[in-house]
Amino acid sequence: MATATDFHIRQWFEGAKKRKGTIRQKSNETRPATHLSFALNYIWKVRCLLLFLLFSVTVHAQNKMPPLGMWREHLPYQGAIDVTASDSKVYAATPYSLFSVDIVTKEIDRISKVSGLSETGISAISYDTLSKKLFVAYANSNVDVLDAKSIRNIPDIKRSAIAGDKNIYAIYPDGVRCYLSTGLGVVVLDAEKYEVKDSWFIGASGGYVKVNSFVKANGFFYAATEEGLKRTSVSTVSPANYQSWQNLAGSNGLSVAPAKGVVALQNKVVVLQNDSLFVENATNWNLFFANAWPVTSINASANKLVVTQRMSNGASQVVVLNETGVVQRTIQQPTVISFPKKGIAAGNDYWIADLFGGLSQFTPNAFETYRPDSPQDIVLGDMEVRNNTLWTTAGTVNSSWNYQYNRSGIFQLHDGQWSAINQYNHPQLDSMLDFVTLAIDPRDNTAWAGSFGGGLLHVDHSSNPRIYKQASPIGPTIGDPGSYRVAGLAFDSDNNLWVSNFGSNQQLHVLKNDNTWQSFTAPFTLNENAAAQIVIDDAGQKWIQSPLGNGLLVFDEGNFSNPSDDKWKLVRAASGVGGLPSNEVLCLAKDKSGFIWVGTDNGIGVIQCPQEVFTSGCEAILPVINEGSFANYLFKGQEVRSIAVDGADRKWIATASGVWLIAKDGDKVLANFTEQNSPLISNDVKRVAINGSTGEVFFATAKGLISYRGTATEYEESKGSVLVYPNPVPPDFNGNIGVRGLPENAVVKITESNGRLVYQTRSLGGQAVWNGRDYKGRRASSGIYLVMTVDENKAEKVVAKIFFVSGR
Repeated sequence: MATATDFHIRQWFEGAKKRKGTIRQKSNETRPATHLSFALNYIWKVRCLLLFLLFSVTVHAQNKMPPLGMWREHLPYQGAIDVTASDSKVYAATPYSLFSVDIVTKEIDRISKVSGLSETGISAISYDTLSKKLFVAYANSNVDVLDAKSIRNIPDIKRSAIAGDKNIYAIYPDGVRCYLSTGLGVVVLDAEKYEVKDSWFIGASGGYVKVNSFVKANGFFYAATEEGLKRTSVSTVSPANYQSWQNLAGSNGLSVAPAKGVVALQNKVVVLQNDSLFVENATNWNLFFANAWPVTSINASANKLVVTQRMSNGASQVVVLNETGVVQRTIQQPTVISFPKKGIAAGNDYWIADLFGGLSQFTPNAFETYRPDSPQDIVLGDMEVRNNTLWTTAGTVNSSWNYQYNRSGIFQLHDGQWSAINQYNHPQLDSMLDFVTLAIDPRDNTAWAGSFGGGLLHVDHSSNPRIYKQASPIGPTIGDPGSYRVAGLAFDSDNNLWVSNFGSNQQLHVLKNDNTWQSFTAPFTLNENAAAQIVIDDAGQKWIQSPLGNGLLVFDEGNFSNPSDDKWKLVRAASGVGGLPSNEVLCLAKDKSGFIWVGTDNGIGVIQCPQEVFTSGCEAILPVINEGSFANYLFKGQEVRSIAVDGADRKWIATASGVWLIAKDGDKVLANFTEQNSPLISNDVKRVAINGSTGEVFFATAKGLISYRGTATEYEESKGSVLVYPNPVPPDFNGNIGVRGLPENAVVKITESNGRLVYQTRSLGGQAVWNGRDYKGRRASSGIYLVMTVDENKAEKVVAKIFFVSGR
């Protein structure tokens, strides 16, 4: 049976209330996460509905920061793989999510897991004009059905234990029934009960066969399969019986080749076979259309047949045919049509989904391309936030620290807009693959990025990024002389840039603030001379991840001009040499106490005395998590991939089982976000980064980047002003109210104007949170509320006012 949760999404369908904005104002709707507890999935979705409705208008118009406890996704929308249309909207599927374009206003809406979808990773979409429903199939065989009132999930195929190809290749909705073309056969959905109605395995002898597409026409069901075109009468008593199906391959004009597509064009059935189209004529199949171009898809819409084609050299075109097979239009536009996946007709216009060009509309005289602002690719590598700007790298390495040949480069999110730096806009970067690390220069906010193979890149304010490779101390990899692997970057307090050089004879370099270089070699035998992430402690000592089972390097250069005072130490798992949970170090972080947190493949160790590492030694402390009657070492037996410290000194932890928020000392779990209980798009989380000014926490996952507006911010003493948001508080607002710009860990009181205390809390870093209720859980009455802080002398000071409209 289907699971059903009502998410009102009328803005995506006909009859929707129009929202402000133009095509240039791309939306990024948000949905709240679970509270800091393990919420049930159903409760999360109901709360999601309420807050999503509240914020949909504002967030769409601004496309900026989500409110506290809310999410926004940062998925790539640059390429489209499928397209379908209703009377008023065109829907495009990307490999990650959906977006729609209003045919009249050209307004763009994103539709993703944040706004109610069950998954990330779409394989096919189709809109049914009879039922007014949009069907969405995912790569993992899950199915969502969207109408004007709800999103319903049908997980039956996904959950099925059937072995074989359960992929959904095409969708044919038909009122109360919807037919899915899968790698097993045809799966029939009941579109009213939201469940699987039947399964038709129509391969030879009743076995599985891949069905590429399906159509109902002229009293027959037609299935384009890898065994050729098959059909059965609509009135067949048992279409699940393979013997009810007639295989038309090899007779009457059709070959025995696989049938790649089938459509109905004005009651004419047209099949795609061997890059040629054949039309049914009584008992014969006649050639309908063929040219020298391979065909990637066919679609019948608006009484026209839209054929997408692509040559092996990348040349692409879209051909439009009428019902007699006469070519009505040929569309060639290399700037936006380079890998067309599907095209549809809507009136006199044509909408093309292109893997690289996105969604394009071709009118009789012009064309327009629609791509919501987004990164060009999913973010898998390093992330850093500086001055409210997020810098990210798209590259990564595998578990053996080998190349992944990612060419997407570096992305930047600034003022809600994404930009990229890569070989596509800077051809000189064509040899710089797998950017895995970056650091932002504190002097001028320019970016330095390390390529795992292509050296070091400096992106300054000019149009010509500078590459450091052969003509620099960055050394080649032992055994791979053409590779210059930079795997870690960090600036110290004197604005010197420290660079780890993975696999080189000299694993560590520094580009000093006077623009001169110096290099250092660790005096240890290390597996592959591995050196990666660098964290610098409060004493200026460098803590360097050494992957592949080496442990953790610590370095103090002393005086640059005196090599004899250089100090090195190798910290490992055994007692007496560091006490780490494992020698496989995966990540590092420094917290507000100056402690070094070490993530390994067997949990976390904390170096609480880094200043003593070269003198009396310092063993790692393994935090113990206490959950009621249960106690264990923190993340024992799990990979800890990334650690980020928020304004309240809490730790955000990336693992293969989601994201965890851990108390300051590591002894308590405050929250756990998974793809099951929140909008997190994948439990496979690679990196975490935090915007300390806003509290937004970014999670780079295997399926893309997503962020959550956390409750803790950094205290920014220089600003001096206190910001309350939202303010005024509207009557239908049920979320958290943030008070930002407070002293760290301050006592904060919310009082009525007459001084009566309503609520008291402490700031998390520089931010306090009020849920709009008093101590008895009652919603506050309308009025003006005072925000007061209490100093060390217990003197109270009014720092802000909240205008609250209750609505009760």
